[in-house]
Amino acid sequence: MSAHHPIHPADPALLHLTSRQVTELIVELRTEGREFGLLWPSATPGGTNLHGRPLVDIGNVPASTLINLLALIREFRRNRDVHHRPEPT
Repeated sequence: MSAHHPIHPADPALLHLTSRQVTELIVELRTEGREFGLLWPSATPGGTNLHGRPLVDIGNVPASTLINLLALIREFRRNRDVHHRPEPT
């Protein structure tokens, strides 16, 4: 998973996500995204679309959206931490 190479909603790897794994992604996004206002307290695993891809019940976005948001948050934090390291004394 990389912010520079987002997962496409039609990625076949998403077909194997279980409802429990989607729930774990939601919990992780709530935790990681809190600093950025990504709370979504009512988000729950949704159904699947016509192609069998898992959805998240926040307007039925594809699970790839959660994965890509987590990748963006992690990339931002890595860059922020690298650029804001204290100078050696």
